Order: sequence, then C-alpha cells, then structure tokens
Amino acid sequence: MPELTERAPAPLLARRAAWVLCAIWLLAGLVGHDPWKVDDALHLGVAWGMANGDWLIPRVAGDPWLVTPPLYHWVATLCGKVFGLLLPWHDAARLASALFGGLYLIVISRTAYRLNGGSAALAAPLLAIGTLGMLVPLHDAQPAVAAIFGFALALRGLAVWQQQARRGGMMFGVGLGISFLAAGSDIAAVELATVLTLMLNQGWRRRESLAAGLIALATALALALPWPLLLWQQAPSLFDLWWSAELASLGMHGGPGSNHAEMLAWAAWPVLPLALWTLWLERRKPLLPQNFLMLTATAWALLLFVSDSPRPATLLPALVPLTLLAASAAARLRRGAANAFDWFGMMTFSLVAALIWLGGIAMLTGEPARVAKNFSKPAPGFVAEASPLVLLLAIAASVAWIAVLLRTPRSPWRAAARWSVGLTTMWVLLNLLWLPWIDYGKTYRGASADLRQALGKSPGCIARRNLGLAQRASLDYFNGIRTVGASRAGNCRHMIVQTNPGAEKELAGWTLVRETARPGDKGERLRLYRRAE
Repeated sequence: MPELTERAPAPLLARRAAWVLCAIWLLAGLVGHDPWKVDDALHLGVAWGMANGDWLIPRVAGDPWLVTPPLYHWVATLCGKVFGLLLPWHDAARLASALFGGLYLIVISRTAYRLNGGSAALAAPLLAIGTLGMLVPLHDAQPAVAAIFGFALALRGLAVWQQQARRGGMMFGVGLGISFLAAGSDIAAVELATVLTLMLNQGWRRRESLAAGLIALATALALALPWPLLLWQQAPSLFDLWWSAELASLGMHGGPGSNHAEMLAWAAWPVLPLALWTLWLERRKPLLPQNFLMLTATAWALLLFVSDSPRPATLLPALVPLTLLAASAAARLRRGAANAFDWFGMMTFSLVAALIWLGGIAMLTGEPARVAKNFSKPAPGFVAEASPLVLLLAIAASVAWIAVLLRTPRSPWRAAARWSVGLTTMWVLLNLLWLPWIDYGKTYRGASADLRQALGKSPGCIARRNLGLAQRASLDYFNGIRTVGASRAGNCRHMIVQTNPGAEKELAGWTLVRETARPGDKGERLRLYRRAE
C-alpha cells in the first residue's frame, strides 16, 4: 500500500471500495419495514399528510405540527411520489434519509481532505458510518439527517473561507439555510455562534471576511425566509406558535448530567476517543485556524446537546466536527493503539455476527429451542420465513467480512476501515435475518386494522385521549383513522384511548368496544370506546 502524503488522495481502489461500503450502509435497513414508533412514524406521517394535502403547514393526522420546518418532509414527500411506484410509499419516502445521508458523507469527506489531506478524506466517511450514534437516526425518517448535512456544508464553507472567502461564505450560507429549514433555529444558532467565535481569532480576521459574511447572510436568508414568510401570510396564528417555540428552543432546557455523559460515551464511539487523541496531538497549536475551527464547532455543538434531552438525534450535530477531528487521527494512532482498536473491532463484530446467525437459525428452524423461545415470547404468533435470496445475501455478507479480516493490507486507516466494514456487516445481517421479526413487534399495522374493523365504514367524529403523535400518525397512514382533541370532541360517538394494561377499562358514559396492541407489547394498549346510548 503506497504511503499517503498530506494532500495526496487515497488510492482509487480504496476510495471506490469505501464509497460502495457507504452505499450499502445507507441502504441496508432503510426499506422493508413499516413506520416505527417514534420518530420514523411521526415524520413519515407528516410527509404523508403533505402528499395528500398542504405542503406549507406540516401536519400529523390533520393537526398542525410545527416542531421543525418542513425541508426534510418536502424531500420525503417527493421521494414517496417518485419512488412510490416501485416501493411501498413509506419505504420510498424514507429514501430521503439516504439522500441527505449520502450528501453528508460526501461533504464531510471533502472537508476532511481540505483540512487534513487524502488519508483523512478516506477515513472521515468510514468513521461516520462506523459511529454507533449514527446508525439508527440515519435509517429513520429523521429531519436531523438533513440538518447535519447542512452543518457539514457550513463547516466545508468555513474550511475554504481562509483561501476563498467569497466561495466559503456562499457555502456557509447554503449550509446555514438548509440546517434552519431542516431542524429550526437550534442548529442554525450553533453555526452562527461558530463563525462569530472564529472572528475572535486573529487568523480568521481578514479583509475579505466582511464581504464573505455578507454573502453568507444573504444566501442563508434567501433560503430560509420564504417558508416562514408564507406561513406568516397564510396562517399568522400558526406562525406565532411556531416562532414562540423557536425562541423557547434557544434556551437551556436542562444541563449536563450522567445520561448525557453515558450517551456521549457510547453513541460517539469510536470518533470521540480519536477526536481526543487529535486534540492531544495538537495541544500546542489550538489557535491554528483549522484547529480553532474544529474546537469551536465541537464546543458549540456539544453545548446544544447538553441543553436538550439526551437522545441520539440531539447528539448528531456534535458528531459532525467530532468525525472531522477523528479523521485527522485515524492515520496517526500509535501502533499499539491502532492494533487494539483493530482487534476490538474484529472480535466484537465477529461475535455479534455469529449471534445474529444463531438467532436467525433459531427463528427459522426452532433450534436451539431455548434461543427460539426467546424470540417467540416477545412476538407471539410470528412465523419466520426467509427466501433463498435473503440467505444467499447473508452468507455473502459473512464471507465478505471473513475476507476483509484475512486480506486487508496494512495501512494507516486499516483499523477504521475494518471497524466500519464490521459494523456494516452486522447491520446487513441484522436486517436480512431479523428485520421481519423486529417489524412484526414494532408496526401498528395490525392494531390499526383492528380499530378500523371495529369502527366500521362511517364512524364519524373520533375523540382521543393520551394518544401519542406516533400512534396518531400510524393510524392515519394505515387506515385513515383521524382523531380530534378534547376541545372538538364534544359530540364524537367514538373515542380512542392510549393507556397501559393495568388501567381501569370502565369509563363513565362510554362502552369499551375493542382493545388492541402491537404483538408482544406489554406496556401499551389502544382502547376503542363508543359513547353509551
């Protein structure tokens, strides 16, 4: 393997293999299952509402939902319309995540090349797909995926700002506008805080910076303003609600705690320790422009994370600069650390792959009986089936993993590459062998059909009580069941209540008609009541 100079690109074969791996990672698990609680069902429900009505106002089962601007939902709706002829609508719409995820990987690779050269450009997308906290959000319907693409593009603009200020300002403005339209003011505030903090550094205060900043601002406003202005013009009361929520979101909603630290430790693996190693290597040069850029972006993104609830989606922005920092260290690990990282990845994913195969065989054959029982208990009534093609693909993925273990030549980025291949192999096997079982227990398709059958063809107004957004979106998507809140439910003949199995079934003035749940769900019940005559 030839040595990589600081700016030399990685060998062509390695680059092509890396991008093929990224494509497999992006697409595996994205299709082939129903909308799942919580985020997947919710955002697919918003897109479904747009596909059947208003593109301006995001709605869940007919009710306005103004938590985030609608960029992701627009793209998901378009994907549903374009690819819905080939795939179920929800699978087609979920391809929006693959689109934004692919753009994110391309941009982060180009940014890493600009900052640290060819080795980092190859390591950055591999580390991104190997980061545990990226796995589920980038395979859900999730606006945060579009937001981190915008954040990566903004950082790309800042990376070229030093040499090409106007071009960098334009790219930063586009990234800022995309981030705002995808996730609102939170991540846009992180990007603005980053660029303002950079101007405190003498290396960033240049004659061209003012012009670049004006270009960035004009570009961002041109992208971000049309939707709020149209909302204000056509639905001023909804605009007021949205704007109040945006202002409230800029404040601190909590503080760092053990849950934040725990999530950061596992969800940011392995980029967090690699990023810390980069900081150690560059500890004497923190004010160099590129180091100061990454430190500043990381600090502000982590502040956003600790100010909100500890969820993988809220951590995603912080993973963008952490991945860029980690890519710088991927080829500079000491031999012992690189070998330990490589060995840990090989052993972990080989063991996990073997366990996935064991579970898949148990579901298909009933042996080992003890393992098969562990799968049947949480999914009563599930019958496992696997086509020859699925088994062939699973065998091919396993053989490919063994070949990577045996044949990967020594290189500065071998540990990162094998980690990413291992995680992708595990993810592919999980979706090939376990996805039907997982989907059986997570979908609301059966529960929704039960309620539709009990409601009949013309149920009229349906009230709701404690019915979550994901459940409302699922009932609407599968069977067109829409409910109304208490303020509009005075004359409704039916009511759907979300509760737990131990809750009292009798309600004054109502008769229980049907109780249903997802298969094996021990904590949630959907109960349909009819008003007593």
